[in-house]
Amino acid sequence: MCSAPGQSLPPRRVRTTRAHLHPGIINFVACQLFALLAAFWFRIYLSPSHASSAVRHAFATLFGIYFAVFCWYSIHLFVLVMMNYGIMNMASISNIHRYSFVVAMGYLTLCHISRIYIFHYGILTTDFSGPLMIITQKITTLACQLHDGKKKNLFPHPEDSLFTPVSRPSLLEYLSYLLNFMSIIAGPCSNYKDYMAFIEGRHVHMKLLEVNWKQKGYDRLPDPSPTGAVMYKLCITLVSLILFLTLTKNFPMAYIIDNEFLDKTPFLSRLGYLYVVTQAAKPKYYFAWTLADAVNNAAGYGFSGVDERGTFRWDLLSNLNIWNIETATSFKMYLENWNIQTAAWLKRVCYDRARWHPTALTFILSALWHGIYPGYYFTFLTGILITLAARAIRNNCRHHFLSSVPLKIAYDIVTWAVTQLAVCYTVAPFVMLAVEPTIKFYKVTAFGSEERQFPPLT
Repeated sequence: MCSAPGQSLPPRRVRTTRAHLHPGIINFVACQLFALLAAFWFRIYLSPSHASSAVRHAFATLFGIYFAVFCWYSIHLFVLVMMNYGIMNMASISNIHRYSFVVAMGYLTLCHISRIYIFHYGILTTDFSGPLMIITQKITTLACQLHDGKKKNLFPHPEDSLFTPVSRPSLLEYLSYLLNFMSIIAGPCSNYKDYMAFIEGRHVHMKLLEVNWKQKGYDRLPDPSPTGAVMYKLCITLVSLILFLTLTKNFPMAYIIDNEFLDKTPFLSRLGYLYVVTQAAKPKYYFAWTLADAVNNAAGYGFSGVDERGTFRWDLLSNLNIWNIETATSFKMYLENWNIQTAAWLKRVCYDRARWHPTALTFILSALWHGIYPGYYFTFLTGILITLAARAIRNNCRHHFLSSVPLKIAYDIVTWAVTQLAVCYTVAPFVMLAVEPTIKFYKVTAFGSEERQFPPLT
């Protein structure tokens, strides 16, 4: 669906390509389904009441290593993990976050470059960047947590920070956190403190203690089961997979810059099609992230507490909120509900630490973390401008529309439409990847047609 840098696939040929499952997708789904079964077994037969923390760590690590070896060119994963374990043990606490960040991001960038210029981004056995990106997040999160844990008032809102004091992990704890089978394939990045509480059997108990159960008529703490949450998320993954197989292949982003399409389609219709193709690109992310969330929940990890209605919540590791994404009325709201754990990581390691221009630096880091394709940088640099513009408009205009319900409804409808189109415009280069189709896309969306000829001035 996307082309290599400097090239563009013929859109019409892409559009007529018959839908089929790539071997890489089959491997991914097979491993995740096997991980799901292993997670149920892990929760039932290796629960903290049946097995020690060491056994749980060892099982999670060995299965994760097996998945890494089965699916990817895994040597890079192990090299990065062991390099940073050396830093974790030898660097001072005051510098551990800097050294870990430079080494992890540097190695990840070199691997991104090698996949494009050495392996041509097409060999599935070299498609290790996804797991490496997640491991980079975990390495830097743990390093920052070690650095920040003993400092008070580091963040403006300490209650929002997960950086509580932790000690340097043992080798087994370190490997389990980075390579466990629940998150080695598709993440998400979780907090080290929460992961250790999960392995030791304190994870759910800690969250339940935040509620006064005696006032609710309980004489002891309840025992919440993740089964309902897992089944619900598996239904979402099934629907997402069906949409991916039926929509994504039939509505490629490349068709938006096809010359025949441009000649026959009015500008407003192109904007409508842009919205459709962007929607069609989402199901693969919904599928992968929701299935990864379900795997963690099946193992008993991801409990986040009790909501106002007394319902047990299993969304601690959720990476997206589909309803909030599709109904977002601001760019900020959209970003806060898309790839949630990565956004949290960016906030922890960059935004909260940047002394100057935190928004710009955070978007640039996000682009670098994703890879080196030009389309990523077009997207995230555009995202900087959109974010700043949306923030300014909201601060200066929104209060004028809060005086009555009809005005507020009209404001929400307009901002929803503008937000969705702004997202479509921003993420199109992310999907196209290359410079040439991106520049053509910018031309046709800005001026109505790349080939339009204006009459000479007289």
